[in-house]
Amino acid sequence: MGVKSFGSKIVPYTSVKSDNNIFNSASIDMTDTTGRKLKALIIDDEADICFLLGSILRQKNFQTAYAGSISEAEKILAEQHDHNIIFLDNHLPDGLGVNYLIALKKRHPDSTVVMITAHDTVADRQKARERGVDDFIGKPFSKEIIFNTIEKLVGKEGG
Repeated sequence: MGVKSFGSKIVPYTSVKSDNNIFNSASIDMTDTTGRKLKALIIDDEADICFLLGSILRQKNFQTAYAGSISEAEKILAEQHDHNIIFLDNHLPDGLGVNYLIALKKRHPDSTVVMITAHDTVADRQKARERGVDDFIGKPFSKEIIFNTIEKLVGKEGG
């Protein structure tokens, strides 16, 4: 069983799907080649972003976990090594996501990493690319941007 973390609270993964028509999508669910749900870790200190992004990802049948800091993410990643995609905010309470990228990609080379940040500059994008990010999304983002990104980056694993 996976964990979901936010703040200092860790709870089991959630797989709740929204019945709200605003979030419905005609696209296929994302699963690996054995039919298992793909796992996403969202590292962001803004609870509303975590919950919004988690809701969007669950529409694609992802299991989602949340971390509000780099240190919380490290705890989750130490226990769970099989996250297919990691959404990483750049400005976190205990450091910059772009500075964490090299260590993250080294420890979890099979995970796809997407930087999400409100501070969307050409310099930040370049620095993130140099450090191994797979994609970069500026905030605010739309459901369609997230869907397109996951289909592009992890669609090769999808069913």
